[in-house]
Amino acid sequence: MNHKEHHQHMIEMFKKRFIVSLILTIPILILSLTIQRWVGFTLEFPLRGELLFVLASVIFFYGGWPFLKGAIDEIKNKNPGMMTLIALAITVAYLFSSATVFGLEGEGFFWELATLIVVMLLGHYIEMRSVLSASSALDELSKLIPNEAHKIENDKETDVSVDDLKKGDIIRVKPGEKIPVDGIIVKGKTDINESVITGESKPVKKTKDDEVIAGSINEDGTIDIKTSHLKGDNYLSKVIKLVEEAQESKSKTQNLADKAAFYLTIIAISVGVITFIVWYIISNDLAFAITRMATVMVITCPHALGLAIPLVVANSMTLSAKNGLLIRNRTAFENSRNIDIMVFDKTGTLTEGEFKVHFIETANDDIKENDVLYFAASIEQPSEHSLARGILKEAKNKDISLDEVTDFEAMKGEGVKGKVKNQLIKIVSQDYIKKNKLTQLETDEDHEFSTPVYVIKNDEVIGMIGLYDKVRDDSKATIKALQDKGIKCYMLTGDNEKTAKEVSDYLGLDGYFAEVMPDEKQEKLKELKKNYNFIAMVGDGVNDAPSLATADIGIAIGSGTDVAAETADIILASNNPKDVVRLADFGRKTYNKMVQNLIWASAYNIIAIPLAAGVLYAYGIMISPAVGAILMSFSTVIVAINAKLLKFDTD
Repeated sequence: MNHKEHHQHMIEMFKKRFIVSLILTIPILILSLTIQRWVGFTLEFPLRGELLFVLASVIFFYGGWPFLKGAIDEIKNKNPGMMTLIALAITVAYLFSSATVFGLEGEGFFWELATLIVVMLLGHYIEMRSVLSASSALDELSKLIPNEAHKIENDKETDVSVDDLKKGDIIRVKPGEKIPVDGIIVKGKTDINESVITGESKPVKKTKDDEVIAGSINEDGTIDIKTSHLKGDNYLSKVIKLVEEAQESKSKTQNLADKAAFYLTIIAISVGVITFIVWYIISNDLAFAITRMATVMVITCPHALGLAIPLVVANSMTLSAKNGLLIRNRTAFENSRNIDIMVFDKTGTLTEGEFKVHFIETANDDIKENDVLYFAASIEQPSEHSLARGILKEAKNKDISLDEVTDFEAMKGEGVKGKVKNQLIKIVSQDYIKKNKLTQLETDEDHEFSTPVYVIKNDEVIGMIGLYDKVRDDSKATIKALQDKGIKCYMLTGDNEKTAKEVSDYLGLDGYFAEVMPDEKQEKLKELKKNYNFIAMVGDGVNDAPSLATADIGIAIGSGTDVAAETADIILASNNPKDVVRLADFGRKTYNKMVQNLIWASAYNIIAIPLAAGVLYAYGIMISPAVGAILMSFSTVIVAINAKLLKFDTD
């Protein structure tokens, strides 16, 4: 039985026990002398007290069993809490009332015991339904995937169950249909609505070789997809797992609430005992003193305090996932409200990460541009770097035939090298050229935002290729929005000083670090930590792993179907930098909602404890155990409703 099924079973159990206890409470109320006096009738007969005892015993052991069992578990775990308080209250009430039936002087209060248990059962039923409602929204994600797919085999289309698909199968998705699996488009082009997955409101254009995510909606074109991740291993499954792990983890705020709930339990028991002693001394009425003690213990139950954080977490984690923010570290997420500097990696974060050849310069007139491109593209064939992809794409566009590269080697932070037709070729950065005092090439053209790489043949510079990486459309607005919130924005890049300054000036950044090697990024972050309290690093989650781990909050952006960015605290499924702003806003709203719940739960107890103890008894204000139970349950429901009011701004 999984967690949700267990929760639903518990709801049905509380409902059944509530109905049975309610039915048995009616005759108990009729047979109670106190109720008879209030209403003005008499119903006295032999063994009336014994019948009351039997009915109350059934309610105590059947209706009160969840609380008695819960108390045993709490005591075994050395963590007394709500169940311990309720069990103490109903046990004392039951034992005292039972004793009056069999000879103890005084009048028992079976009716108060019965109504207390009935109200507590109803309160728990309502509260557990609220909890299930707050957390079951996660199930909506799994419902996004259709049950059937159009499988293409031997040019024939057959409808099959998604569970029967295998990796590498070809399926067809028609306009208006949901995509059933993660995969790669092998035929067709279309616009995909990924809003329910990544929170991106605008449809995304997709064509051959582009990835698609299960659950997103194909808007206008028919596409054939080669399956890459099946049910259970697709993007949504990974998201659901991440959210469940985040919900089960505890942050500092949650630990604080748990400690407060524990101490409140100790206070409730202490105040309850003191209340009993004081009222027994003042009134010499054992039944009244026990009633006051029971009321204190019930009304002071820290249930609302214990649920204040988990209910907000359940809602916020699901809302985040549905809007493309995947939270792996809850503490980091809650701390996003404290960010005072946001450091961005440039390539693939502030820029699109797809380099295009902007220009090619040759060392002399005897060297042709295509020769420079030929050697560069041939050498870059084994490379996965974004610059390499740009060079290879340009060679393909120009129909340049490439030759095999041998002895390929990546030079850390400097470039790559290898042999083409037995000639040593190096593709290096401008920093390498400076360090080795090689010939630098000049150009008079306006090459804004271009990143130059040099092509060296047998230790002689033969040309330079300028690659252009377009700044994302939303980057400038993102920087402005963050700065309006008082957050400084910096950029880390391995690019040369000229390109870094151009990008920084265009975006209006507060500062930047250029020509930074991957292993140097951590040191730059440590420098910034000397002047700023809380640093967030935004990168691609792979190349920026060390710096993401060094920052107070590591944010991986543009992960697409890869949600396994192990060093990131938060993963943004979309590559839209605006999500960073939405993250900061939602982190603040989530924390504020937690604080609201904690304030309500704490303030309620501050007011409720004195009233339950009877400090205003002289003014005719007295709370019965049943009323105390109603107030306690009401406070829990308010906390649940407040958690559900948390909303995610999609603008």
